[in-house]
Amino acid sequence: MNASIITTTGLARKSDPITSHLAAARVREFAPTHAGRILRALSYYGPSTVDEIAWHSRMKSQAVNKRLPELQRAGLALPVAGKLRPSDSGRMARVWSAA
Repeated sequence: MNASIITTTGLARKSDPITSHLAAARVREFAPTHAGRILRALSYYGPSTVDEIAWHSRMKSQAVNKRLPELQRAGLALPVAGKLRPSDSGRMARVWSAA
C-alpha cells in the first residue's frame, strides 16, 4: 500500500492530550497496513459495510472509518451508490467496494 495516500495533517488538535499527538505521529506506520487489509477484505468478500470490513479484516470499525475516505480520495474504494445495509447498531450504513 502506498503511504502517500495517507494524510497526517490535522490528526491532533493543540488541545488534545499528548497521547493523541503521539498516535498521530505514528499514523504513517500503520495506516498503509490498515488500508491494505481493508482493500483485501473488499476484494475477497465484495461490497461491505464498515462493520463487515472490520470483521473480515480483524480491525476496529473506527479504524476502518478513518481509512475509507483516504482510500476513496486515492480512487481505491468507493461507496456503492444507493446501497445501504444495517450496521451492527441497527442503523443503515453505506456499502463500500474496491474500485
